[in-house]
Amino acid sequence: MSPLDATLLSLLACPVCKKPLAYRASGPEALDCLACKKRYLVKDGIPVLLVSEAQPL
Repeated sequence: MSPLDATLLSLLACPVCKKPLAYRASGPEALDCLACKKRYLVKDGIPVLLVSEAQPL
């Protein structure tokens, strides 16, 4: 699976606290919010930024 485009990543923010997200390529591909300690999985190259789908870090 290819990593997310850097331009797209720079536009995305945590839906809870609006802070930037950190791309995580190791293990399941995901976007992590280090501010509110939530992980959003990337499924088939599409970030799932639903609060109800977030996992704790």
